[in-house]
Amino acid sequence: MSDVEPTDQEAALVPPVPTPRRRRLLRRPSFSIGNLDVTAGRSAIGEIPISRLVTGNQISIPINVFHGRNEGPAIWLSAAVHGDEIAGVEIIRRALSAIDARTLAGTIVAVPIVNVHGFLSGDRYLPDRRDLNRSFPGSPGGSLAARVANLFMTEIVQRCDVGIDLHTGSDHRTNLPQIRADLDDPRTRDLAIAFGAPLMMHAKLRDGSMRAAATATGSTVLLFEGGEAWRFDRDAIDSAVAGIGRILARLGMVQSDDTMALDGTPLVDPPVEARSSSWVRARRSGIALMEVELGQIVERGDVIATVRDSVGRRLSRSRATRSGMVIGHTQHPLVNQGDAIIHIAEVIDRSDDDPTALRTTIEPRTTIEPRTTIEPRTTIEKESS
Repeated sequence: MSDVEPTDQEAALVPPVPTPRRRRLLRRPSFSIGNLDVTAGRSAIGEIPISRLVTGNQISIPINVFHGRNEGPAIWLSAAVHGDEIAGVEIIRRALSAIDARTLAGTIVAVPIVNVHGFLSGDRYLPDRRDLNRSFPGSPGGSLAARVANLFMTEIVQRCDVGIDLHTGSDHRTNLPQIRADLDDPRTRDLAIAFGAPLMMHAKLRDGSMRAAATATGSTVLLFEGGEAWRFDRDAIDSAVAGIGRILARLGMVQSDDTMALDGTPLVDPPVEARSSSWVRARRSGIALMEVELGQIVERGDVIATVRDSVGRRLSRSRATRSGMVIGHTQHPLVNQGDAIIHIAEVIDRSDDDPTALRTTIEPRTTIEPRTTIEPRTTIEKESS
């Protein structure tokens, strides 16, 4: 080898070594829905137009989308399918306050008010007096309820893998926080256990319900019940917010060590399971005094309510018709003969079961493709805080 240094002219003829170029990572595709086109790692608030009011004003379903930077499942959170069930609006607000789209894996589509007409008028039903939760999957050319149901199915459900539909008691009734779902389906059962409500109730699919229609498309759906209409029940709200956090962790959408919920609270024991329930009805008309509380265990024959007249004379005592857990009761003291006053679920004894045997492995999908292509009209974005 020569020790002679190359001349300046010879060095100039040697091509320079190119600087290695950094490989650019592929960015996750944006998520288009309604009037939004949300890029990965961001969140956005928008709306899905429904129709016009008689005044000519546009009425729309509000949506809040968190499109994670990383791939993962898509989940919807819905509330106020019945216009008087307002607690879900607060549940969704609090659940989303802990989410950062920059670290989220997957997509969250939050719909805090599905039945906008009923919400505005303070009515459980739509102006056509139809129950929206008996109108699914709906049709684009049917009644107002059918059109809203169809819009929700095509814009929301068909873009998601999992759904949590939030409800409360109705008609002056309050419910123990609980999950109602098809517990015979392993994936659904796993998520019901992960949610961690005090009770999970096996509930058959009901024709016309959102849960039935969404399940038919392949989605996994949990229905949460807790509290009462037109009230913010703190226990029910806390239970639902923590449960949503556990579901997101279970699906691998947020960071978790499997011992803490999204809000930092310890995971609860597996919920009590029930597969049947019944209402105890008032034997006489009068003023009812509840003798039990939500979540209380009762035995068949226990006195659970006393009915008196306006001057205090006892007219009747209502007794438990089965042993189980009190999962709901009326909040209205004035009852007529035959009115449903206390809801009791028959509890299944799982004390000998291995809790880990009840769980199945859920692998989040790596690619979520919308089933329906919708062209965005306006881009509205905000940086996730």
